[in-house]
Formats: sequence, C-alpha cells, structure tokens
Amino acid sequence: MDYALITLTALFVSGLTLFSGFGLGTLLMPAFAVFFPIPVAVAATAVVHLANNLFKLALVGRQAKWRVVARFSLPAAVAAVFGAGALVGVAGLEAIASYEWLGRTFEVTPVKLVIGSLIAMFACLELSPAFAALAVPLKYLPLGGMLSGFFGGLSGNQGAFRSAFLIKSGLDKEAFIATGVVSAVIVDCTRLTVYGVSYFSTSFEALPPEIVGLVLSACLAAFAGAFIGSRLLKKITLRGLQVVVALCMIGVGTGLAAGWI
Repeated sequence: MDYALITLTALFVSGLTLFSGFGLGTLLMPAFAVFFPIPVAVAATAVVHLANNLFKLALVGRQAKWRVVARFSLPAAVAAVFGAGALVGVAGLEAIASYEWLGRTFEVTPVKLVIGSLIAMFACLELSPAFAALAVPLKYLPLGGMLSGFFGGLSGNQGAFRSAFLIKSGLDKEAFIATGVVSAVIVDCTRLTVYGVSYFSTSFEALPPEIVGLVLSACLAAFAGAFIGSRLLKKITLRGLQVVVALCMIGVGTGLAAGWI
C-alpha cells in the first residue's frame, strides 16, 4: 500500500508541473515530506531533480554560456555546501515545543519549522506577480548564485532565485534555459554529495529498511511523470490551478511547521 500511494503521488505531482507553472523540485519536495523524514524528502527530490536536468543537459547543454555559468554556478556550489550542511545540522536538533490539540500531541521540530516555513514562503513568492517580474542587475549575479545555491542545499528551492538573477544576463532563450540547467545540475550534485557524506553516512541505519525501495519507487515515478508529460503536452500554466497548488503547498508547509505532518 505504501509503495502504491507514494508512487502514485509522485507521478501525479510530477505531472502537475506541466500546468501549474511550478518547478519539479518545488512541488515534489512537499509531497515527499508528507511520507518521508525531511532530510530524506529533500535528498530524494534532489535525485529526481538531477535526473531530470541531466536529461535536459544532454539536449541543450551545449548552448550554455560558460562565462555566466562560472559567475553564477561557482558561488552557488559553495553556498549549496553550507545550505545542505545547515539542513543536516538542523535535522539533528530536538523538538523545541510540543502541544496537545484534539486529543493528540504534536511536536514542533526545528527542521520541520524551517522547511515548512520555506515551502510556504516560496509558494507565496511563486504567486507574486512582482516577484515573477523581478530582474536583478547583472552585477549581482554571484549574489544570486549564492542565494540560489544556499536555498537549493537547504530545501531544494533554487529555481526562483536562479531565474530572477539570470534573466538580466543578456542570454537568448536557448542559452538562458541551458545555463539554468547547467547551474541546477552543479547545485544538485553538490548538495547530494553533502547529504550523502554528512547525513546518510551517520544516520542511515536509523531509517526503516524499506525506505530505500520507497524512495527509489517515488523517484522513478516522478521522473516518469515529468518525462511522459513533457513528451505528450506542451507546458501550459493555468493561473487557477497555480493558485490551488500554491495554497496546497502553503497548507503542507504550515502543517510541517506546526508539527501536524
């Protein structure tokens, strides 16, 4: 039952990216967080995100502008180490509060509070027309890399800042997409390395034995959903659906932060 539920959820959420306007990682991480511990959810999302971007890299990577990649992605990679390290550090902290509601006891843990708040914050940013139109001057490109990398390492939310800073880099559409893909791959590889070395090498034995199979099934389903959907349909952003999805993300983020999930 767990396999079927998690696989179908990953497949469905992955397909939503075609219509909601949200990126794969932005939608998938909250869905994984409902089923898995936060560090596992972030790492599993990173695997799917990396696989998806490696496929894109094979198609468009040659059109990347390496001068822009160097100015943006190198700071992003360094910051991703700190973001991923922060996730590992926060994940090891004890609950900071507990309370009873409707006959149940809930605990507020630092990692769920941080990640839940970030999920809600980025959902609000994605809905904001002002943020969507934000284009930061080119001189701040390294700063954009650091912000994108840090939040990518911490919670997986790197696309919003990446687009805002790369949009003013003077790239045509193809180069913009390719440069963004290269940057995403660099950040994903960096943060997965940190997760693997810092978290799973010390805490893997504490996870349920079936977790590897569940994560693998979810990753494959999510990748399949994104791949099949992209082959069948042109990406369309439906504003009404985007609002609904954002509200669901805010709900999941609030639930995590409050300890309900």
